Amino acid sequence: MESFLFKALQLILALVILVTVHEFGHYIFARMFGIKVNRFYLFFNPWFSLLKYDPRKGTLQIIGYTRENADGTEQQHAWKTIRVGNPKPATSDKPTWRDTIYGLGWLPLGGYCDIAGMVDETKSSKDLASEPQPWEFRSKAAWKRLLVMVAGVLLNFVLAIIIYAGIAFHWGDRVVPYSAMTEGLDFSKEMHDAGFRDGDRLISLDGRPFDDLSYSEPWNMIQPGARVKVLRGTDSVDIVVPESLLRTLASNNSKGIMQMRVPVVISRLMPGEGAIEAGLREGDRIVAVGSTRTPSMSEFYPALAENKGATVDMAVVRDGKAEERIPVSINENGKIGIQMLSPYDIFEIKEVKYSLLAALPRGWEIGTGQLGAYVSSLRLVFSKEGAQSVGGFGTLGSLFPEKWNWYSFWQITAFLSVILAFMNIIPIPALDGGYTLFLLVEIITRRKPSERFLEIANMIGMGFLFMLLLYANANDIFRFLLK
Repeated sequence: MESFLFKALQLILALVILVTVHEFGHYIFARMFGIKVNRFYLFFNPWFSLLKYDPRKGTLQIIGYTRENADGTEQQHAWKTIRVGNPKPATSDKPTWRDTIYGLGWLPLGGYCDIAGMVDETKSSKDLASEPQPWEFRSKAAWKRLLVMVAGVLLNFVLAIIIYAGIAFHWGDRVVPYSAMTEGLDFSKEMHDAGFRDGDRLISLDGRPFDDLSYSEPWNMIQPGARVKVLRGTDSVDIVVPESLLRTLASNNSKGIMQMRVPVVISRLMPGEGAIEAGLREGDRIVAVGSTRTPSMSEFYPALAENKGATVDMAVVRDGKAEERIPVSINENGKIGIQMLSPYDIFEIKEVKYSLLAALPRGWEIGTGQLGAYVSSLRLVFSKEGAQSVGGFGTLGSLFPEKWNWYSFWQITAFLSVILAFMNIIPIPALDGGYTLFLLVEIITRRKPSERFLEIANMIGMGFLFMLLLYANANDIFRFLLK
């Protein structure tokens, strides 16, 4: 339960950041061009709002809602209204930030920026039956409207680059080079079927050495036709990735294709447990449990589990000398009372620190690389296997670690910002990309679509997105039930 809460909190915080930045992009460009913004909301607010701030009235409503009177008029109500300033009536026809109501909804599916004079999810063509006003969206030049619509996507991508640059500046890059992984890697079943074997050491991809600092290398190495050279024992082996690998990974909803194999080297001994009683020491490397060779933790843990409750001879390498056999008692839980060295304390480390100026191009490099890899992966969605792998909020939440980790949080938030930027620019009505497409057509043909056409297109787009949302979250539920 605790891990679920941590994942949920991280997902919600990431959504707050991403949605606020996205909608602020629309808001700030609208304000730059003198367009009135009626409402700016984080999360949706059907029926009621958690918070609603009206700068003109100087009020903050807690649990605010609208009730229709008997005469058909609407009246604002709230569980509690707090005075946070003096009323400030409008002094001119030019809109300001005070003409916007700022709110927090309760349904965390996104947010919205209600721009005056624009057909969107908050207004229909009937709401725009009056004469256009100079401060409305529909009264502005097409290029200005275009910039307002792409601003959310632009700011999401800029945010991703800024986060990646911040990560580079604060943490730098600290990785174990592929060439330093002396025990090689463990691979998923799908990778085994493609020709990889546990213990393989990666040498080159399509004729070039693996880039240790590239976030995209794991994705690049599973592309159809990719040629991966590995060191298997003392032999060099070429593996040509089959076209079926990507589809199989998508069908099985695989979360990882490989992981580093780490030797079993003792860093600390627990009092009263089998290891310390047997005379094992810090720095010892356990290379066998009974007759089972344990070159890495991948073999070590199963070997302990098979011999729990027994005393077994373990082969130990100490101070680089020949192996010696030492009998060690394994408790009923399959433990011997040791903590093991991190791979960062065993292998050669490649560490790069970045100045603020150097961090910016590094952020750009990572952001564009992640965008390219994500766009490339979308072709899987149009296959049967890819459609089955589509996920909703459960899938997004599963990306975050079970315990709070700021490095992981910012990495995932940046990646989600890249995804949000690209998904919003897809030319589907009701998304920014749909509005952008219609505006580009208007600029090219010099013919503006009618509000009624935009309303119908918007309704169709909203229906499609709603069905996609249901399908994605149903996939999450189905996969959860199959566990």
